[in-house]
Parts: sequence; structure tokens; C-alpha cells
Amino acid sequence: MVDEHVLKGWDEFEPGATLFSFEGKAADGKFHENNSIQHSVADWRVLKPIFNRAGCIDCQFCWVWCPDTSIKPIDKKFGSIDYEHCKGCGICSDVCPTNPKSLVMFPNQVKDEEAIAAWPAKQEKKEQ
Repeated sequence: MVDEHVLKGWDEFEPGATLFSFEGKAADGKFHENNSIQHSVADWRVLKPIFNRAGCIDCQFCWVWCPDTSIKPIDKKFGSIDYEHCKGCGICSDVCPTNPKSLVMFPNQVKDEEAIAAWPAKQEKKEQ
């Protein structure tokens, strides 16, 4: 008898397969069985996003685009980063529209205070 509820390995999915983060609505908080919430990836992360509230406009692009649901909003505002499940892909930083970005990737060993002190300056727009 074949158990139809056996989880697939990463290499058993069809190309283009969609892996949903939640069962039902995200607000319900019930994670899908394929979600990385079941597995820590923190031990192989090289870079991590550091958040700087100073420029954040609470657009929630980082939350929408995070493939591992590692951005934790609170009342539709940036809340925290779940570093246990963040793999350091940098998508949150890439989609951040602020100048300077509110999420910047730093080496995993850098402390938040050091990162904030070394935060990039606002970039001037280049005239075309």
C-alpha cells in the first residue's frame, strides 16, 4: 500500500511546481506541510537581511516576496525577521523600494548594531 501523504524531497517536484506557504489564508497562520517552517536553514545562510526602521514605508513588498515567509508583519507593518527560516536569498532587499533600502544584506556574523552603524547612504539620482 502506498502512503499518499509522504512528503516529496526537493528533487522530486516537477519544474515550475508551486509550493504554497499556507493552507488557506495567510492570516489563519496554518503553514502548508511543504513550507520551510518545518525545517531550519539558518546553518547554511551566508548573508542575512538587517532591517533599519528609519526609511521603511511599510509597503510589505519584503513580506509578499519572501519565499520562506521569514518576514513577520505586525498590524500591516514590518515586525521582525525569522532568522531560523531565512536562507539569506536577498529577495527582500532586492524588492525594497526605499532609498536607502530598509533591508540590506550583511554577512551572517555581523551584529545588527554594527550593520546599522555602517548603513549605506542615500543614493542621488543620476541624470540621464
